[in-house]
Amino acid sequence: MLNVFELACFGPVDAEPAARDWHAAAAAAWRELPGLVSHDLYVGATEGAKDPLVDDDRGPLLIAMLAFADEYALGKAIVSTAFARSLARLPDGVRAAGEAMECRHYPVAGAAAPAELRAPFSYVVRYHRPAEDEAAFVANYVATHPPTLARLPAIRNIMCYFPLDRPNPPGLAKSNYMLGNEVVFDDVAAFNRAMASPVRHELRAHYRAFPPFSGANTHWPMWRTRYLWDSWRCIAPTRLVVSPVGRKSDEI
Repeated sequence: MLNVFELACFGPVDAEPAARDWHAAAAAAWRELPGLVSHDLYVGATEGAKDPLVDDDRGPLLIAMLAFADEYALGKAIVSTAFARSLARLPDGVRAAGEAMECRHYPVAGAAAPAELRAPFSYVVRYHRPAEDEAAFVANYVATHPPTLARLPAIRNIMCYFPLDRPNPPGLAKSNYMLGNEVVFDDVAAFNRAMASPVRHELRAHYRAFPPFSGANTHWPMWRTRYLWDSWRCIAPTRLVVSPVGRKSDEI
């Protein structure tokens, strides 16, 4: 279990280069946040990913997921001056929303425990408020979805995100999530095979049986790159890495 702060940036597609430049500068500042364990950068997987049951069009320009050792460290970091300075420098035309959450990992079928998060392709799913009975919705989801997700072909990881009752830094909008989910695969081809499997239709049947909710439900295929702060480097198969002096190196 980790405590995380998700920061999602939205804007027109032509703002993506500026958002990526902003993230690169912010990452250097976030390195100094107390209690930070890692942070993951998510960018849209715009080529080839296909869920035949859902098409939510283009997602955020990027998502930064900051993971902390505990909820106290998270709370201290997001009210810090360094974090506030990074948010003040968002590019023109880019808006951001954030949410403090608890992240729980679930094992895939046949595994006794969750695997280490290493594969770089994520399907990022978010359920937004409201629901008629939020507690009942979350309980139903956790009881039905992770055990079924675990049977998707070639799935590597399953995570659920539970919002924490913490205020955002001043000026940063709340994402207003009720629940988050993420499933992880090696690549687009593995994801597409999973989405074409009978298990995907079981998941859709669960969705139709959820307790009533009227908030948005978003599905974003994304590439994820992890930054490891003990050595100021980021690792992910086939993604660019950052060297100890902050330069981009060759792909790994």
